Amino acid sequence: MNKDITFTIKSIRLDENYQPSDSTRITTNFANLARGECRKQNLTNALTMIDNRFNALASWDNPKADRYSVELEIISVDLDIAGGGQTFPSIEVLKTNIVDHQSGERIEGIVGNNFSSYVRDYDFSILLLEHNKDKPQFSIPDNFGELHGKLFKYFVDSATYKAHFKKPPMICLSVSDNKTYHRTENLHPVLGFEYQPNESSLTEQYFKKMGLAVRYFMPPNSVAPLAFYFFGDLLNDYTNIELISTIATMETFQKIYRPEIYNANAVAGRLYQPNLKNSDHSVTQIVYDREERSKLAVKQGKFAQEYFIKPYQSFLEQFSANYVL
Repeated sequence: MNKDITFTIKSIRLDENYQPSDSTRITTNFANLARGECRKQNLTNALTMIDNRFNALASWDNPKADRYSVELEIISVDLDIAGGGQTFPSIEVLKTNIVDHQSGERIEGIVGNNFSSYVRDYDFSILLLEHNKDKPQFSIPDNFGELHGKLFKYFVDSATYKAHFKKPPMICLSVSDNKTYHRTENLHPVLGFEYQPNESSLTEQYFKKMGLAVRYFMPPNSVAPLAFYFFGDLLNDYTNIELISTIATMETFQKIYRPEIYNANAVAGRLYQPNLKNSDHSVTQIVYDREERSKLAVKQGKFAQEYFIKPYQSFLEQFSANYVL
């Protein structure tokens, strides 16, 4: 089996000149910014927000709040089955790198951060919807997320991954707007106060099948907690600088795409329920189309179904049944 799946990793700089490739999901945070008449200004503004947030959090020995800048790489992972040469865009993530302008050092950050997957689009926008069509009560299909989770774990455990990255990936997402979060007394110097949800979300269960645990923290001077998905030990496996690079990057995207939560004018309290209908929020000077993003998810799910799920169905079923990490 291990000879039947191979991975190819490609990297491209995410800067003000970035243009999405044909294989990139258009609903991906960074790709959605890089479209339309305002694409260059969108990217410039977002990257400036990331740098400013990073310097605000990394405030020690940084009196002018300009010591650091964050460089972003888009990591694209293509999957080839049975050496046929026909690759499928498996996932895309972001890798952070930190430039210390005082010392001249370039510090490697975290890989993961944003998470983009066509197969996840298929699971949520095709499989889950078809399973619940015309049914009076919502339910989850058997083995929902199993294939996606095993493919992801197989990649992270692969020699290809280990040759490129020193540490496991960590992914940072928005909190769920239909869950309630309770602030604990656990306070981390960079991640901030830890929050705990009242129940598990479908996203949390889906990422668990990818081998990822989750913890929720609200960083200093943030207004809402973020969800951090990780292998191992979140608080001890990464340095403060590495964690700050993820917070600065992903909080910026959330302020753009979910301003009702992450650019709200009121800070989350001890008991917090996110509200996407919250009118008391500020918007960034960045143009995007959230409605278009939701519509395109179905299109992207159909792409995965046509070019990956159906052509390799027999192989994928065998892989999912046999693979154990």
